[in-house]
Amino acid sequence: MEKVSLMIAITAGLLSFFSPCVFPLIPAYVSHLTGSTVQQNKIQADKGLLFLHSVWFVLGFSAVFVAMGASASMIGQALAGYRDLVEKISGLFIVIFGFQMARVLNIRALMFEKSWDGGKISKKGYIGSFLLGLAFGTGWTPCVGLALSSILLLAGSSETLYQGIFLLSVYSLGLGVPFLIISLLLTYSLNIVKKINKILPYLSVINGWIMVVMGLLLFTGQFQKISAWLAQLSY
Repeated sequence: MEKVSLMIAITAGLLSFFSPCVFPLIPAYVSHLTGSTVQQNKIQADKGLLFLHSVWFVLGFSAVFVAMGASASMIGQALAGYRDLVEKISGLFIVIFGFQMARVLNIRALMFEKSWDGGKISKKGYIGSFLLGLAFGTGWTPCVGLALSSILLLAGSSETLYQGIFLLSVYSLGLGVPFLIISLLLTYSLNIVKKINKILPYLSVINGWIMVVMGLLLFTGQFQKISAWLAQLSY
């Protein structure tokens, strides 16, 4: 798997986590996982129990993203004979998504939101946390959906089904690891959320320009060349 693709996937996952429509909601998700409450400016919960519930939550949304990656790769394989065209179309869409995230464009059609209300999930325990993760994964918000769509387009242009699945697994890792870390930090103080919230708009713009560069490389056919060049440097 190309190192460039993996770097982009994990970066997109990280910036998706630290996005204006995800990060501010993290305390609510964390509280819901164990039914804990906020007291004395921190979430009152057993750290070990919270960590296990968070792991199941991460597994839930990862299952959704990996399934999407497999589907995108299967479609890409079906269009293997038109790979150059697929890469150009994918690159063009990724550039548009990037400009939208960087606030250069304001296309209303890309600002829709679809979500499954995780608050209606009644199951408790780890199964409930996994289902809440599924709810999170099926949610479609502007700042996450654009980054996720870009990675799915990249997965669709991959050479094998395995590469597409692995790409979305790396994206999920970029989202999941910081969630596990932040969920534990919230049991000490909520101040970290307040501090990071101040820089979220800038991170969204950074994410957008990363997507623009990625899309241009894919559209011009330079993406594979750079990946091959980096692969040679590693030997």
